[in-house]
Amino acid sequence: MKFKLIVPIAIGTILTVISAANAQQTITTPPPQPAPATQPAAPATAPQAAAPTTNYDYHETFGPPFYSKNGTEFRAADGAPGPKYFSNHADYLLTAKLNDETNEITGSEILTYTNNSPQKLGFLWMQLDQNLFRQDSRGSAIVPLVSNPNKPYDPPQQISRNWGRGQVFDAGDKIKSVKLLNAKGAATELKFLVSDTRMEVFLPSDVAANGGQVKLKIEWSFISPDYGSDRMGILGTKDSKNGKIFTVAQWYPRMCVYDDVMGWNTQPYTGPGEFYLDYGDFDLTITAPANHIVVASGELLNPMEVYTPTQQKRWAEAANSEKTVVIRTAQEVTDPASRPAGKKELTWHFKIHNARDASWASSASFIIDAAKMDLPSGKRSMAISAYPVESDGNDAWGRSTEYVKKSIEFNSKQWFEFPYPNATAVAGVVGGMEYPGIVFCGFRAKKGQLWGVNDHEFGHTWFPMIVGSNERLYGWMDEGFNTFINTLSTYDFNNGEYRRGPADMHRSAAGFTRAGLEPMLSQPANLKERNTGTLLYSKPGAGLTMLREQILGPERFDFAFRTYINRWAFKHPTPDDFFRTMENAGGESLQWFWRGWFLNNWQLDVAVRDVKYMENDPTKGAIITIDNLQKMAMPVTLEIKTVSGKVDRVKLPVEIWERNVSWSFKYPSTEEIQSVTYDPDKVFPDINPDNNVWNKPQ
Repeated sequence: MKFKLIVPIAIGTILTVISAANAQQTITTPPPQPAPATQPAAPATAPQAAAPTTNYDYHETFGPPFYSKNGTEFRAADGAPGPKYFSNHADYLLTAKLNDETNEITGSEILTYTNNSPQKLGFLWMQLDQNLFRQDSRGSAIVPLVSNPNKPYDPPQQISRNWGRGQVFDAGDKIKSVKLLNAKGAATELKFLVSDTRMEVFLPSDVAANGGQVKLKIEWSFISPDYGSDRMGILGTKDSKNGKIFTVAQWYPRMCVYDDVMGWNTQPYTGPGEFYLDYGDFDLTITAPANHIVVASGELLNPMEVYTPTQQKRWAEAANSEKTVVIRTAQEVTDPASRPAGKKELTWHFKIHNARDASWASSASFIIDAAKMDLPSGKRSMAISAYPVESDGNDAWGRSTEYVKKSIEFNSKQWFEFPYPNATAVAGVVGGMEYPGIVFCGFRAKKGQLWGVNDHEFGHTWFPMIVGSNERLYGWMDEGFNTFINTLSTYDFNNGEYRRGPADMHRSAAGFTRAGLEPMLSQPANLKERNTGTLLYSKPGAGLTMLREQILGPERFDFAFRTYINRWAFKHPTPDDFFRTMENAGGESLQWFWRGWFLNNWQLDVAVRDVKYMENDPTKGAIITIDNLQKMAMPVTLEIKTVSGKVDRVKLPVEIWERNVSWSFKYPSTEEIQSVTYDPDKVFPDINPDNNVWNKPQ
């Protein structure tokens, strides 16, 4: 439906309507006709209803500047990277060996670290994420005790998704050595200090600024947890009868980010906050039992060594197929002929470029299928799925590759092209977790749930794999942005197969702005765990939907959002960089919106107070009055229905609240008004729908 904007016509004399909050608005009306000499002149309108009490303070919402600092040479005032912006570079040559009986992974890495900052660096900080699963870790210590309301006499339990579920085992990274490699490859032992999930490496001399490099060799091992904070782990043979499924992440010592905002970012990994990583090239070799199939981030470089001739032919077919091609079928999983013969172990070699991480999975139980993806540039890429027979079926993982393909094709066309050679979805113990070119999703997921988790986890390719925000501090910048783009890809998929109706923001408002809810800009570890779904996912996602559909409009929003993605692709934006880019590219001051929806936990409550007629005559126009009763401001849509059944809509800009707590305007009625409804489509988070409608008095 195309809505009409009603604007009063500027003719005749000026009628001044004073709101109950002493806000003035001049309204142009036709001059009143003189009354007969024997009668007094009729009033322009009957007295208005009394204004209700309000919490709205327009100076607080639209007042002093939202931004606390000016642009710098590192980050410009318009939200773009400045002329001296830098990010450091970390290249990894990784080798690992999996023992599927003991669950131990033994590895080594050669790290080449490039310091692009203007400061020399005398020490390095690295992340040892496996230490989270130690019994004495900070993350284990902060898991709260929770009572079961259905079993009040049972002792409280430690319940959280952000740890190892209390598994007692020989957890944590065992660092065997850290060595400095010189240009000739000679190694020097370095002193290092482990503190919870971080390791400080002390260097004999500084890494030079503006391009200096250091090369380290690190040897380590760890035992995989069964459940690794819902981001990695092992699906046992109880659920995968043909062999364990290892989904392996946070598996090597990783560089902390050194940036222009915090210097070294050394916030510990306690579970709630995810990751902040520099970009680089990854070369990884994984040695696993010969009956396993290994999938990983990046391109497989030695398929002839690890797949049978029949499987290699199927791969070639899949690379040119719009439909899913099965590489190893359910029937072949238990057939020894489906694996190369003659060896106890096989080594798999993968590479991925310009990525912030690399992960992998390994199992003897995998069905493998694949199809090509059609990317805008014509670049070759494949969608791949790996899952056990327990997950097979056309209502389950048999459609996974179709889901991956369509999700990535949509987002590549809409926002920014998928940058990696493969996109692999793995069924396992993890409910849903993302890494460059590979995701781990729940093996029981089916139908719309499987579409949703595949679409969401691969949506993370754009946030934070391409746009590398700091998840440890700003979880809403990846989870929320991704939740938003998921709404568009789901609307598009298969002509709306899993499409849902429009969101009812009136119903959502209570959850989005309830008392005690932390501000969205809080870091994830600073949130009650029960609030993370709202504050990291649904509230920022709903905010971007409002910004696109109601405030900027799709054309302006999409241009600004693409500008943000392109500016910050493979870089590290902050919230300010996002806010400033959306304002500058969208051509709109949105500080009132950031302040109300993102920075504060404010509520919206707009009421339709009254309708009065000019000179008490409905044919001469009506004065409609609305009030803002809570602290948030939004644009206004009113649906006006007359007694004859005619329906019209009026749109008012958010600026009506810029210096007013109440607003009156003239509507050119020609008959009595039956009702006036605020936000008839329920697109804004109005907390009190009971006062949204004015009805003609009986």
